[in-house]
Order: sequence, then C-alpha cells, then structure tokens
Amino acid sequence: MKKIIIIAVLSFYATTTSFAQEDFTKYVDPAIGNVARFLVPTFPTMQLPNQMLRMFPAKSDYISDEVAAFPLQIVGHRNRPGLFQMKVSLGTITDDSWNKKMNIDHDLEIYHPWLYSTYLIDDDIRVSFTPANKSAIYKIEFPERADKNILIKGSNDMTAFLNNENAFAFTEKVKYTTRGTSPVTRVMSVYVYAIITDSNNKVIKGTIGNTSNSKFSISFPKEAPSEVHIKYAVSYISHEQAKINFEKELASKGFDDVVVFGKKAWEKVINQIEVEGGAEAQKRTFYTALYRTYERMININEYGKYYSGYDGKVHESNRPFYTDDWVWDTYRAAHPLRTILTPEMQNDMLNSYTLMYEQSGWMPTFPQVHGNHMCMNSYHSGSLFIDGYRKGLKDYDVKKAYEGIKKNMTQATFIPWRQGTPKLEIDDFYHEHGYFPALHPGEKETIAMMDDFEKRQAVAVTLGISYDFWALGELAKELGKQDDYNKFSIKGNDYKKLWHNEHRLFMPKDDKGNWIDIDPKSAGGAGYRDYYDENNGWTYAWDVQQDIDGLITLLGGKKEAENRLDQLFREPLGMKRNLFYVNGSNSTGLVGQFSMGNEPSFHIPYLYNYFGAPWKTQKRTRFLLDVWFKDTIFGIPGDEDGGGMTAFVVFTSMGLYPTTPGLPFYDITSPVFEKTTINLENGKKFVIHAKGASRTKKYIQKAFINGQEITSPFITHKQIMDGGTLKLVLDELPNKAWGKNAKIPKF
Repeated sequence: MKKIIIIAVLSFYATTTSFAQEDFTKYVDPAIGNVARFLVPTFPTMQLPNQMLRMFPAKSDYISDEVAAFPLQIVGHRNRPGLFQMKVSLGTITDDSWNKKMNIDHDLEIYHPWLYSTYLIDDDIRVSFTPANKSAIYKIEFPERADKNILIKGSNDMTAFLNNENAFAFTEKVKYTTRGTSPVTRVMSVYVYAIITDSNNKVIKGTIGNTSNSKFSISFPKEAPSEVHIKYAVSYISHEQAKINFEKELASKGFDDVVVFGKKAWEKVINQIEVEGGAEAQKRTFYTALYRTYERMININEYGKYYSGYDGKVHESNRPFYTDDWVWDTYRAAHPLRTILTPEMQNDMLNSYTLMYEQSGWMPTFPQVHGNHMCMNSYHSGSLFIDGYRKGLKDYDVKKAYEGIKKNMTQATFIPWRQGTPKLEIDDFYHEHGYFPALHPGEKETIAMMDDFEKRQAVAVTLGISYDFWALGELAKELGKQDDYNKFSIKGNDYKKLWHNEHRLFMPKDDKGNWIDIDPKSAGGAGYRDYYDENNGWTYAWDVQQDIDGLITLLGGKKEAENRLDQLFREPLGMKRNLFYVNGSNSTGLVGQFSMGNEPSFHIPYLYNYFGAPWKTQKRTRFLLDVWFKDTIFGIPGDEDGGGMTAFVVFTSMGLYPTTPGLPFYDITSPVFEKTTINLENGKKFVIHAKGASRTKKYIQKAFINGQEITSPFITHKQIMDGGTLKLVLDELPNKAWGKNAKIPKF
C-alpha cells in the first residue's frame, strides 16, 4: 500500500514540474555505464544536484550480485567504499556478520538519483535510501517477528556513541597524503548525527546498542516494528552542526517526504532542457548524461558556515562553497555547460576557487573536500575564469583570482601530479625555451620530484601549459593588464616548439633541443606517459584549442588539415589489439586513432567546422553518439569523471559544443532531437529546431537565428542567453557549401 502511495505522489509531481509538460526525469537511469570497458565505471550515485550527501552501494560494479555495505556518506566523487559502512543482519551478531556480503537480485533493484532500493534475497530484507542536501534516510524492511541488527563499521579512527533516545553519533577521520619528495598528510573529520525510528517517526523501544573496535551495532527485539528508519545528517564541522543539519532537513520529515523533495529537486534541473523527437534510448542517454553533470561540484556550506580543507578552518558565509572538481576533465565542457544552464552556480564555483586560493596559497586544479588533489597535468583552472568572465560571470574577487592563476603559471612546477608546489630547474627550462624537455627511451630520470608512474608527459605538458598561458594572457587583456598580456600571449604559442614537420605531429625534444625519435602511436610506456598522457601522439596532434588558425598553418592550410583529420579517424591501430591495451587502455572508444573515451579528444570532431567542412563535423558527431553512448550498463566509453564526459553528450546532442573554453561562442553540429528547449535562469528560452532530425536526416542545409539566415557554424553565448531560436534545416545528403568559408569569430 505504501508503495502505491509513493507512486501516486510522484505521479502528481510529474504533472506539476517547473518547466515541462513532460517529466523528463523518467529517462534518467543511474545504471548507465555501470560496467566499464577497461577503466572506472560510473556509479549509481544517489544525491541531490550538487549537494554533499552522496551514496552508492559498495560493490565492484553493476554485474556483482553482492553488496559489501551501504555507506552513510561518500566524501569524494568515485571514492569507494565510502564512510560508515552499514550492513543489516538477522539473528545473533557474530564475527562473520561483519564480513558477510549481502546478496541481491538485480531485477529487484530500483535506481533513481533521489531513491534507491534493493532486496537482500538471502535474508528477505529490503533496504531503501533517499537523500536530502546534507542528510538522508535509510529505510530497512525486516521480516516480521525477527531478531534484527544494524551494523556500522569504520576505520580504526571511527568513534561512535549511543544515547537512550535512539540517537547516535559517529566521527571518522579522512586522511590524504600529498605527492612529491616532501609529502604532507591532511586530516579532516566527518561527523554524523542520527536517530532510529519506526515508519511513524517514533522512537523504537527495547533497542540494544554496542560500540567496540570501530564497530557499532544496534539490535532490535522480535516485537519491535519490522520497518526501521535510520535518519541522519552529515557535517564536516562538528557533531553539533550535524544535529543542526538534521533539524533543518529531517526532524519532521519521513521517508516519503524526502523522496518527494528529492524528486522535485531533480525535476528542476533535468526539466530545464526539454526535447522532442529522437528515440527513447537517445532520451535516456541524454538525460542520464545531464544528471551526471550535476554530480559535481558539491556545495559543502552548512547553513551559514563551512569547513575548508584549504586552511583547516571553519568559515562563516551564507554563500555556497563548492568543491570536488577535476579541472583537467571538466574545463572542456562541464563548466561551459553551467555558464548556460546555471550561471549563478557557476559564479559561486568561481568564487569558491578564489577562496580556495586565498586559503591555501595556490589556485587548485583538482579541488577535493580535504584540499587540492595533485592530479593529471597543467593548470587549467585559468580556463574556468576566462570562460566565465567573457560570459559575464564576475561576482567574485576577479583580481584575486587572476593573482592565483598567475602564481600557478609563474611560480609553480609543471611536473605532472605535483601541482601547487614551487617550481624547479626543469620549470625554469620551460619558461626559457618554451617546452618541457623529455628523456630518451631508457634514459634514467634524475629529478627526484618526478612521479615514478606518471613520468614527464613532456609533450602533453607543453601543449597544456601553452593553453594555460593563453588563458592567463586573455584574462590579463580583459583586466587591462597590457604588459602581462603581451608577455603571456606569446607563451600561448609555445606549442609550436614541438611541431615536427615530417611526422606532422607534436613530438618530444630533449633538453639540448634534439628531437627524440619515437613511434608516436605507441611510445612512452603505460598510458604513453613519458611523452603524452593517456593518449598517444595522434590525439595530442589536435590539442591546440587556443590557436586553431595556427594549427591550420602548421598543417599546410584548411584542405590539408581536413585531410589529416580524416586520416585520424581512419589511421590503423598499428599493432594487435591485445598488445595495444597493454599501454593504451586509457584510449577507449576508438575510431581509427581517435579516442572517444578520453577528454583530449572531445573537441576534435568539431575542428572540421574550422577546416571548411562542417558537414563532416555533423557526420562524425552523430556517429560518435550513436556508436559509443548507449543507454545500457556499457554505455560510457571511458572514465566519465563526474560530468567531464557526459557534458560532451549533453552539448553534442543539442547540436552545440564549446571547442575553445575562453571564447564565448559555440560550434554548431547536427542535433539528435527535432526540438530542444533550454529554459534559461533569466526567464528566457533558447530553442533549437531541427525538423525531421534522425540518423539519416542529419546534414545541415541552412541555418537561421531568430529568422535571420547564417552561413557560419558558430553561435555566440550572448545569442543563446538573450533567448530566441536556432532553426536548422536538415536533409539526408550533406550541403558541402554551408559554412565552408566561415571564419572563426574574434573577441
């Protein structure tokens, strides 16, 4: 009966959605991509949009039919197995009870971002979960008249206590050790306040609690209600704050109330984009991708104060404080998507980055709750600021942000996985010579700070830092810092130092300026990290988003560039596939040498728009979506990275893409849907019409913005945010003349 009531309530809210007549949340499936082809799968994360309370069951992947635990909190995106791991059991608690895994039936699982439920088939127990912002409720339905237990296990640092009102509290330490020759261990605490009730929000009598050796158990007698609720809130500040979070979010609410609240929160963001046309599978892929873009960053402000891992202090503020981001992945499309959909939130994120710089002394690149995670290469956080600034996002201390970006680029090391540490002699070499020097095959590393596994990534670093200097120079220009602009804009051309005319690729040089002769398809060890990073030289041949005209010149003109790009998609692997995956497993979703499953490839199919062949962008992007992004458990071709990859899906399905973050315009390609309506925060609507859009009818014949014909495959950010209509006339055969002579917009 209760399940029927929940369905009825949800059906009511589905008809009263903020924007849409149709409720598109029905297409969101958190299980899509839950089995990885090679790397990390997506996880069926239950959370509210950009909120700190997160949960997914602790299991290896979707295929496994055993759940190790249900955590109370996931601190960082993809962090397994989470904190405060909960199990349920029947009968007497034994040592085996703590280690026993819980068997499930996949067909009895329910996945929604706001509701999870599974049936433990051995014990006849149903476990359900629903999140709020900083709190959540577990509902456990035990068999009638059974001795029943809840077990919660932590690390050796976990402490727990129970009082006589069935309220209990936990504390757990989260530790992170930085990399390099002088590592620092950061420690932060996570606090939980919880109450156990029955389905009517009443305290359950006769419970017995026990705490020992970082384990907490609570047992219920046979006569206790069979349905038990764990209502709890999390804080990074204190137990007292956890209780405040609880009182504000859960005190008077039951499980069904929180389900409805969560559903409405997701309706607000998912239904911001309404689509018509397309197959149901395409809608499932699209809206699940949109859901993934709201997994991060997360707001950890707890009703007027927040704990910062960047100085280890609690700060008072009524403004959101966002963290948990991986800029190497998300600067490309996830952050630009937010400048359209949620510019106010993006402003708050830029403000949070600025505060993190003020508190730590470095502008972060992979900001986590505990502080900056030194990961990947380059300092792409500057991209977020120039992109946002040129789109009108300036509600933060812009001068302070510029100071932090400049400090990263002039005083910090460029060694991969060492961001936020002072520069070394090899960095001075880069500043003087304009490239990061590489080692010859077999040559021994002499720099102690260099990571044994991540290596120098010399070409990838040079290309990435060139883009970052361009971003810094462009922001300097916007702020009227002409001397800085003159200095740093030149450094944006450093990529040219590694262009090899014979290979027609970017190749490594040693510190004497000599070319290092390697096979750009396969050299560099695991992930090609001696010279590139996770991708080979064929992918990095196009990693010049800031100067596409310059790349065209290097390639010998537009026609030669177009031909070379054709070759990328057709170039053979060059080895047996099983040998390729020894070192190349990061390069998933292959089409020739193109890797759909890794971030540096995302903008590549859009380069045809710049090379005089927009119809090929239309062909390639539709093909890539059709082949590599399915609505199945295998539906993500690589590491999704919390919106980093799925933002590509959202943009491309709508027929747009930000090829160069930092330039306020978007490329146009063939949309998946016949009509896409973006309900903008400013109350306006931007509509993309593509009548008859289908797998075969995908080529743009003509285009109109607000009734005025355009012959360029670009649209400005202002044109979108002012509201209006982009009409694309499609047909089955390409119009090779449309957009052929378009010039790159200048700003």
